[in-house]
Amino acid sequence: MIFNGEMVRAILDGRKTQTRRIMKVQPSDGFHPTHNGYDLDLNAHWYTPGVVDKNGYLQPAKKDVFGVADENEGYTCPFGAVGDRIWVRETFCAVPDHEEPAGCSALLYAADGNGPYGKWTPSIHMPRWASRLTLEITGVRVERLRDLSEDDAKSEGITPPSGGVLPGWEYRINFRHLWMSIYGADNWEANPWVWVIEFKVVPNVQDNPA
Repeated sequence: MIFNGEMVRAILDGRKTQTRRIMKVQPSDGFHPTHNGYDLDLNAHWYTPGVVDKNGYLQPAKKDVFGVADENEGYTCPFGAVGDRIWVRETFCAVPDHEEPAGCSALLYAADGNGPYGKWTPSIHMPRWASRLTLEITGVRVERLRDLSEDDAKSEGITPPSGGVLPGWEYRINFRHLWMSIYGADNWEANPWVWVIEFKVVPNVQDNPA
């Protein structure tokens, strides 16, 4: 999962324990999320309340040829479920090792404020071995973007503005500014459905170096 430098610093400081990501397929207007916590595959499934099977489980949607879900539409979180782990991608730079065999002797991360050795490698191109942060998912839910509370905005790693703001919007106002700087004002006004991923930092054990 990609994070910008500001959010990486917030994770390192212990201020950021939530992230919101836009659902790639937006639910229909009548979607009312219900979590089915009894799925055998332990994935994070969310459904519109509706028909259940003989065992009492909500059933995922059957979509028509146009990709439109019925009243039982269902969605699975692409980032994982509680207990799954995510490794963080961020902008970095490898410092070459001038001894043979050729390799790198150190890594610099843009979030730390250090200058690059040559050019920065964009976060999208970070390989697993270069990642220094691993996150474990502690909670998953879906909600409308603007439904976040002040506590949620604070958990997003947001700091309040220096000037006075409307009471109750000390953190949300800067979250709004951050969101619009990434996705645009129109997206904020559209109030899309988002995945809300709660997490904690865990030891960065890399099982797969590829």
